[in-house]
Amino acid sequence: MQRVTIVGSGFAALTSVIELRKRAPDVEITLVSRRPEFVYYPGLIWVPSGLRTGDDLVIDLRYFFERMKVRHLAGEATGLKNGGRLLETTHGSVENDGLIIASGGRFIKKLPGIEHAIVPCEGVVAAKEIRDRVRAMDGGHIAMGFAGNPNEPSSMRGGPIFEFLFGMDYQLRREKRRDRFNLHFFTPAERPGNRLGPKAVDGLLAEMARRGIHTHLGHKLKGFSETKVMTEAEEFDADLILFMPGLTGNAWFDDTDLPRSPGGLLQADAQCRVPGFERVYVAGDSGSFPGPDWMPKQGHMADLQARAAARNLLAEFAGQEPKAGFRVELICIVDTNDSGMLVARNEKFNLVLPSMRLFHWLKRFFEWLYLRRYR
Repeated sequence: MQRVTIVGSGFAALTSVIELRKRAPDVEITLVSRRPEFVYYPGLIWVPSGLRTGDDLVIDLRYFFERMKVRHLAGEATGLKNGGRLLETTHGSVENDGLIIASGGRFIKKLPGIEHAIVPCEGVVAAKEIRDRVRAMDGGHIAMGFAGNPNEPSSMRGGPIFEFLFGMDYQLRREKRRDRFNLHFFTPAERPGNRLGPKAVDGLLAEMARRGIHTHLGHKLKGFSETKVMTEAEEFDADLILFMPGLTGNAWFDDTDLPRSPGGLLQADAQCRVPGFERVYVAGDSGSFPGPDWMPKQGHMADLQARAAARNLLAEFAGQEPKAGFRVELICIVDTNDSGMLVARNEKFNLVLPSMRLFHWLKRFFEWLYLRRYR
């Protein structure tokens, strides 16, 4: 019986489980993650307004693992030996015949004063802190922004910041407090959200102007203090700072011989293989993949890569050439808590539909549909 080890319990890891089990009912699967749970990060945008509690976005995976016949090892990866056949963890070594690394990315926290900023997508605790801080404020300045990995510009996740920003504007208006707050958006990019396409960028900036959100664009960040955001061009007041840094690879990669991209992610080919390592694959935010510069770091892309990785690993088990690739596709709804703008992009077209209430409900329906497979 072939043994597969999967590192992580996020989008890519769980999609790998589903794909493997669908195509190979008898393969032995061991999944290594700190806890047997899945955090649905796209829903964190709704925690500050109370639309989600945060706890309702944490899914207990024990029943899913039992149903899928997955052995869960509660621990963290720490290294790799024997050409990938031995994964070292905080709870001992795990042998495998094939390995899928889906342990996500790591935020680059090198800016001076970054301890004064909340990184919203670090999890439920961060989202709850945003909620509680805003509830306690009588007014003031709230600043939200993002940056990339200077050595790998595509390794970033800025989309959620747009949603936190527009959601906060809607929330404060609903609470009849918006006139007491100044909202600021900042990023070193001159055209923020460019991966969504030119039309989307124009739409986002126009929406910020319409809502009276101050923008600070195109200047390198110098750091933060408790009450300010500092760039090379200016500094401005901020009583609450939300910031999404660029992404790099997991710290445990440093204790392996796995090939790295300039930005510190795992190098991958078009079939999600890690070059130089037999039957070792990567999917999701852990990897650096060939493709256009707008290739997104999002759950949907991680799912597509995970399916390719699982199919190719099984092909290798069968003595076949791994040929499955993944399509590069961006699909998202930029939500505002009561409506949303739909953006879709592939290598042939770029669709942007204006904000509608229907899209907000579609996003909520997708959340329910996606999570029901794990409940």
